[in-house]
Amino acid sequence: MKTRAPATVVRYLAALSHLFTIAVSEWEWIDANPVLKVRRPKEPRGRARFLDQTEIMLLLNACRESEHTFLYPIVVLALSTGMRQGEILNLRWSDVDLRHNKITLYQTKNDEVRVVPLTRQAKLVVEEYAKSRRLDTSLVFPSDRKPSVPVQVRKAWVVALETAKLDDFRFHDLRHTCASYLAMGGATLVEISEVLGHKTLAMVKRYAHLSEPHTAIVVERMNREMFSSLTR
Repeated sequence: MKTRAPATVVRYLAALSHLFTIAVSEWEWIDANPVLKVRRPKEPRGRARFLDQTEIMLLLNACRESEHTFLYPIVVLALSTGMRQGEILNLRWSDVDLRHNKITLYQTKNDEVRVVPLTRQAKLVVEEYAKSRRLDTSLVFPSDRKPSVPVQVRKAWVVALETAKLDDFRFHDLRHTCASYLAMGGATLVEISEVLGHKTLAMVKRYAHLSEPHTAIVVERMNREMFSSLTR
């Protein structure tokens, strides 16, 4: 019999529980929700693989050398903004506001509009890429053969990883890299959650340990102010 991962089991149970809740409260078919008595398996801690600065340079150099000109700007956007691959590939030029340094995402995982800052290197790269934009499509990263659909990045991405000699690294880990550097730069979990577009803090708790030095500084500052009268 095929086994299921704990995360999959939890989601199956959540779906069943919802159905039973409707059966109890709306249809009155049963008196209680039996799924509430089922113990949920513990989900493993989420993956948080991120690149150090040397690895980032190796990857960016590999992307810059790629024969696929779209790869470098896509990876730079992923690293600098934390956007998901699908959010980047579905970007349209009307979503990109170079004058006000922002990108507005209308197609997100949470179905909520999100505004992403476009700053420094990312803005420069997008501005340069815009000089050769295609006029037969509104997509920022269209397919060569079919401009109405986004480009496929998998093959170019795999080659770049091999060139950079990076192991155990996925495209989604670019998002983890962005979040990790935000945490190490002093961003709070709330701020990281807002940048990444998460509805809850649960998904960003994996970065909490990276923000510990900043947290210690904040607490030290608070204590210095609170007990300042005792040290005079």
